[in-house]
Amino acid sequence: MEQTVRKVEFNALRPSGVKRVAAYARVSAAKDAAQHSLAAQVSYYSDLIRKHPGWLYCGVYADNGITGTKADREGFQRLMAACRSGEVDMVITKSISRLARNTVTLLETIRELKGLGVDVYFEEQNIHTQSGDGELMLTILASYAQEESRSASENQKWRVRENFRQGKPRAGSMLGYRLRDGKYEVIPEEAATVRRIFNDYLSGMGGLAICKALNEEGITTRDGGVWHLGPLMNVLGNYCYTGNLILQKTYRENHITKRKCVNRGELPMYHVEGFHEAIIPPETFRAVQEERARRAEKYSAQHSARQYPFTGKITCGCCGASYNRKTTLGKVTWVCRTFNTQGKSKCGGSKAIPEATLMSAAAEVLGLDVFDPTAFEAAVSTITAAEGNRLIFHFRDGSTQTVIWSDRSRSESWTPEMRAEAGRKTKERWEKTHGERS
Repeated sequence: MEQTVRKVEFNALRPSGVKRVAAYARVSAAKDAAQHSLAAQVSYYSDLIRKHPGWLYCGVYADNGITGTKADREGFQRLMAACRSGEVDMVITKSISRLARNTVTLLETIRELKGLGVDVYFEEQNIHTQSGDGELMLTILASYAQEESRSASENQKWRVRENFRQGKPRAGSMLGYRLRDGKYEVIPEEAATVRRIFNDYLSGMGGLAICKALNEEGITTRDGGVWHLGPLMNVLGNYCYTGNLILQKTYRENHITKRKCVNRGELPMYHVEGFHEAIIPPETFRAVQEERARRAEKYSAQHSARQYPFTGKITCGCCGASYNRKTTLGKVTWVCRTFNTQGKSKCGGSKAIPEATLMSAAAEVLGLDVFDPTAFEAAVSTITAAEGNRLIFHFRDGSTQTVIWSDRSRSESWTPEMRAEAGRKTKERWEKTHGERS
């Protein structure tokens, strides 16, 4: 007789009267002292919950270096998820300001947890949210916590702005310099790279060409990364390389959102001349800014009215980067961004694809005589440029179709069947045209 063995799952049971308890800890700075404080909080709450005879330990959720005015904290959100799934009966935290400094966020959180039947205990204030006067006390104390946050923020802003008035930069981390004892000190090897970038740009090299040359020679960015157009343009536009400073170019919106805003006259800016040793002469810096403006205007005039149907559509099958449009000596091709900026060593399997080849292939898979950008956009979501000269068209209906293109000419890669079909369509068009004229 055949036997059947079936695994039976049981829900984990906890002893009657035992309360499932979790804790939340947070520090708002990522400094060593703060990290020790966070570790101490985690250790303290772990021991406290485990040693309590009526509590079941459900973990300590923590956030390191994140302000309490933000609600999108990872540890905080994981705690809320555990409460929503019914895994926690009570949350312990040190104080109201540890859970949230924003009054609205705090009260919304407490009310949601209260609706879920989860009690929150604040040790310093000795408040349980499930108690009758808990929410009233929280509203009052949370307002104090938010005001404390605003006051701390204003004090910090005052210190920063006072430094600006005295001509002192707030921080320093850029290619070519290190901020030491309140002054920028030149790093000779990096300064040489900065000078090269400025000189190459003035000699007529494009930003991508400079990136590619630097990457091929193993010259890295300030953080040891590869060069892309964004970081390169930041170097070319950094006024600090002239030995002068412009301070307070940005500011924080407020102590709750902390959104970074560009200073457009809301606050005074400060120009500090001769603050440190220059890497780039002021006249060279001005010449580069004029050249950047000239190129930007030329590019805008050339491309403002143009739309490229393949932009954002082609992905390299070797490295996953997107393909960009490139014009060289009047020939238009689409090339892998990694290959174009970092060279063959970083993406050796990709090839530059002539734009005419892409249009021909797209027309072929759509069953058209000529390329139609509107029909292409409506039908094709993406194209993968794979090894072996394969173009894999991904259609919006979920289907795919592969076309192999030729390095020399597309016509040489056609099969006899393809030639016959093209001839048939040409004959039909000729008969239709001449039939209408007769």
